[in-house]
Amino acid sequence: MTIKPNQHILKIKPYVPGKPIEEVKREFGLKSVIKLASNENPYPPSPKVLKAINAAAKSINRYPDGSCYVLRQVISKRLKVAPEQLVFGCGSDEVIVLALRAFVNPGDEVVMAKPSFLVYSIASTAVGARLVEVPLNGLKYDLVAMRRAVTAKTKIVFIGNPDNPSGLFVSKAEVAAFLKDFPEDVLVFFDEAYFEFVSDKDYPDTLALLRSRKNIIVARTFSKLFGLAGLRIGYAAAHADVAGLMDRAREPFNVTSLAQAAAVAALNDGAYYQKILKILNRERDLLCAQLVRMGLEFSKGATNFIQVKVPKDSRDVVLGLIKKGVIVRDMSVWGLQNYIRVTIGTPAENKRFLKALKEILSGSTGREAKK
Repeated sequence: MTIKPNQHILKIKPYVPGKPIEEVKREFGLKSVIKLASNENPYPPSPKVLKAINAAAKSINRYPDGSCYVLRQVISKRLKVAPEQLVFGCGSDEVIVLALRAFVNPGDEVVMAKPSFLVYSIASTAVGARLVEVPLNGLKYDLVAMRRAVTAKTKIVFIGNPDNPSGLFVSKAEVAAFLKDFPEDVLVFFDEAYFEFVSDKDYPDTLALLRSRKNIIVARTFSKLFGLAGLRIGYAAAHADVAGLMDRAREPFNVTSLAQAAAVAALNDGAYYQKILKILNRERDLLCAQLVRMGLEFSKGATNFIQVKVPKDSRDVVLGLIKKGVIVRDMSVWGLQNYIRVTIGTPAENKRFLKALKEILSGSTGREAKK
């Protein structure tokens, strides 16, 4: 007897993450490898965060607080939303999944940009949704076209802001036009995973939108600036009714006690993370300046990564960089040919990336520089 799978699962193209450092070391016999592929913070969490994790580790024989009570109170005060408006997940990825589980039935439509964050399509396909993928305008979301794509069958519209992989964001005016006369029974999911990196005054205040609309979900994460990617914790703010339904779809004890303790400590150590933010912003500017000198096109965006157009097959460029111990992301997986995405690393890592990229694009082996 053949065990038949869920037919929706067969439609999913599995997510392919960037190669881990240890795998690259083994595969290519390298002693030193840097990873600039997954938009992680290259710096460790603050000492206060590590102290909180160590303290919480003494009680990991117990299940975590399923309600995330302490963290819920901290974020509630920080965002000025009611505690019952918050939903917590194992990374913001799970928050996306919870929204789809709670509101989308097989055959319902989900609108998203193409290309955009791959989890939108993977998670939507898993619940049997019909994907309505709207092409980017250049490298940016086309909210006008996405608004036209909304029909009576639409349940959720995903807006990554800033977007991954471009790093670009949609403005206050664009969002206002998009939401004008928008159906009240369609959810608009603003994925703000890179919120902390944006300083532009034209960036929309989605929490203000949430206060006047019931169909807004705002998701954020601790994986990026706060450097807790390995602990997997994210959250969403929504109308209490929406949040309550999403919470019903949540697995019990989905956020670990270590993650909760670390997140609280991170939010209470703003000075440390503001210092890191300044370093990363400065390094992004320096990296962009070098890319200009190299004559390469790129989208600087408002995040901790840059999408770069290369004059060769991006797969060859990425493989060449990996052989030199530099892991970056090949954008052909997103359907963007001849693009790579590089995360902003430490000054030393960024210099190593630039050196390796110059060697690959010039056809040099790098041996000349060693002599």
